[in-house]
Parts: sequence; structure tokens; C-alpha cells
Amino acid sequence: MDFTGTGTLILALCIMCLILLIMRSQNNKRKEMPPGPTPLPILGNLLQLNVRELPKSLNKLSKIYGDVFTVHLGPRPAVVLHGYDTVKEALVDRADVFSNRAKIFAAEIIFKDYGVFFSNGERWKQLRRFSITTLRNFGMGKRSIEERIQEESRCLRDELNKHAGSSFDPTYLLALAVSNVICSVVFGERFEYDDEKFLSLLAMLKESFKMSISIGQLLNCFPKVTRHIPGPHHKILKNLYSVKEFVKDKVKEHQETLDLNCPRDFIDCFLIKMEEETKVKKEIDLVIGQNRSPSVEDRTKMPYTDAVIHEIQRLANVAPLGGPHATNETTIFRGYTIPKGTNVFPLLTSVLTDPKYFPNPEKFDPGHFLNETGGFQKPEAFIPFSTGKRICLGEGMARMEIFLFLTYILQNFNLKSDEDPSNIDLSPLPNTNGAIHRPYKLQLVPH
Repeated sequence: MDFTGTGTLILALCIMCLILLIMRSQNNKRKEMPPGPTPLPILGNLLQLNVRELPKSLNKLSKIYGDVFTVHLGPRPAVVLHGYDTVKEALVDRADVFSNRAKIFAAEIIFKDYGVFFSNGERWKQLRRFSITTLRNFGMGKRSIEERIQEESRCLRDELNKHAGSSFDPTYLLALAVSNVICSVVFGERFEYDDEKFLSLLAMLKESFKMSISIGQLLNCFPKVTRHIPGPHHKILKNLYSVKEFVKDKVKEHQETLDLNCPRDFIDCFLIKMEEETKVKKEIDLVIGQNRSPSVEDRTKMPYTDAVIHEIQRLANVAPLGGPHATNETTIFRGYTIPKGTNVFPLLTSVLTDPKYFPNPEKFDPGHFLNETGGFQKPEAFIPFSTGKRICLGEGMARMEIFLFLTYILQNFNLKSDEDPSNIDLSPLPNTNGAIHRPYKLQLVPH
């Protein structure tokens, strides 16, 4: 008797039975979850989705399965929320259930559930509470951070002046300016635009972001396997580790020069909080001279400018998939059972283009943010920074940056396009999940 052949046959039968049991188990779970395309074993719905254009793929599926549906990114199910009403119901009305952060491949390895963006549970609650309080006391919405942005606006203007009269892509300089404001708030210092360490840091973050848009999506589907397989995805981990080491060095410098009575920045505040010391001192008010810079207080007097800025943000749609959420308990949502730990994707692009709230969603129309008398109004569906308990902590600072940078640039320059503005393609680059926009060039003419 051929025992080898018999053993092989038995093994094959066992494997087939195991696969059938797994599929049966998945089918039983799927019956209770929101509807969606039928997944394949292991691969899930990856063959039915364009992982480089997930927002488009998910938008198409919403037309078939409705505003709440399930997709399988690899073996794990994820629930997609489509449209403002659906996203609000989950992230705001049911925030206690939908406020967990989903596990992200690179972040789990490098940051290990630390940090206000990646942590969950009591640790996240404490970090969030501290961050909000610190940013508010340290100057979120006040003149101390406004002063930092105004300082960076002047530096940005000087750099832009070097390109006056010629066509160029300002994206790079704008990225440096925005990054410098964050560095100023967190590290207490800004960097020159030619600082090698600063440029290297931003280059690593940019490279990691681009890779995470494409290959990073697949890594999140099979994290336990991909971390042991060689390939370009390890560059993401290497870059993020370098960024982490850079921040650790900055923290060490702050520890060596810390003055408990005079915190200089966010890191100092965090160190003082860790040592349970006194509150953050008030920031020095900015003294406005005769030739003053634009201030946040001007915003209420400029409704059309404010509307234009909000419409730019709506169309820019920089986080079309939003930050992935996860349920912290099994819950019933719109009649469907969503198990504990299920990933949830609030499709923000569907919110910002929801015709119920934005009548001309595909067109640039500042009227979306103006009332009948020309005053500024913000539709509740304007949530580019997400909504609910996981709303971006930096929203206030980002809104201030955008307003001051734009008004400062327009205060000093006339902008000219090399082509008819109506012919400019505002759609994002293909195969980037809608997160990277097309490069552009313009001319700056000093006043």
C-alpha cells in the first residue's frame, strides 16, 4: 500500500476542509454585517478594487450597496461609510463606539500604539485631553501661534520674491513653510529653507507618504506576512524610524535645557506635564505696528476670502479616505452588526462632494460658503479634518495657517497663471488614491 500517496491525499482533504470551514465562518459573519462584494479567501476584494484609486472604487461600490457596505482588504473586513449623514451618525452620534484608531502597518511597528494619532483607550484619552489643553493655553487660536505663522509668512514671501517674474511650482516652498510652523510649535524653532537636516527629514516623510498610498495599502492588508518579506516597503519603516530618532534627539535636547517655569514649545509642555509641574505660561501678545501683518481677527471682516479658502479645502480633499477608525465593541449600525475591532473607513471625499450640502460638488464655487446676503456660512458637511472624537487636533492651527499664508501672499503679490485658469486640471494625479494633486506653475508679481 502506498502510504505516501494516502498521506498526501489525507493532507489535501484536511486543507480543503479547513478552507471550507473558514469560508463558512466568514459567510456566517457576513450575513450579519453590511452588504458588499463577495470576498475571495485570503485576498478578499483586492482583485475587485484599485488599491491606487480606492476612493473611486469605493464610491462606485456605494452606488451598488448603499451608504454602509463591507469590503475585505485581504482577509479582514472593513466597513465603509458614504456621505455626510452616514459619517456623522457614526463618528459624532455614535462616537463612543467608532472612535478607536485602526491598526496601521508601519505605525504599529514604529510607534507601538503610542502618540495621540495611533493610540487607543485610556492612553489616547489622556494624550488627547493634554494636547487640546496645551495647544489652547499655549496659543491655539491666539496670537502666539499667529505670530509664528506671520513670521513664517515673511520668510515665505522673501523666498517667493526670488522667483518673481518667472514661472515656477510653489508647492515645494509652501510645504517648507507649513512644516516650519509645525516645527516652531513643537520644537520651538524654525529651520532655514536650505537646512540639510530639515530637507532630509521632509524628503523622507514625502517618500514614505507616496509609498504608503500605493504599496502601503497592501501592507496594511497582510501586516504579519509583509513585515518578514524583503522589499521596498521596508523603506517606509526605515524613513519613519529616522524621523522618530530625529524627534528623540530633539526631546533629549529639551530635557537638558528645560526651564520648568518657562516652556518654549509643545515638547517643553509635555515634559513639564510628565513631571507634574505648573501650567503653561501665557504667550506674549503680538504688538501690531502701523504696517501690520494680516491677523486672524480680520477673518470675520473678509467673508468672500474665507469662502474661497473653505472651497479650496473642499476641492483639495487632502484626506479622501479619512483616518481609518475601528469599533471598540460589537455594535448595531443601521440594522447591521459590526463586530468589535472592525476597521471603518469614513469616506470623506463622499462628504465633501455630497450634492445635498454642496449643489455644485465638482465645480469651484465659493458660493457654497456664502449666504444670501454675502455673509460667510459653513455647511455642517464641511469636515476636511474629519469629525467626532478623532477630529484632527491641528485643525485650528491649520485653518490659521491657510488664512494667514494666503492673505499674506495676496497682500504682497499679484498671481498670474501660464495658461487659462479655466483649463487647469484640478483633479488629483492618477493612482494616488486622490491624495496627491497635480503640479502647477504660476508667476508672482510684487506689488
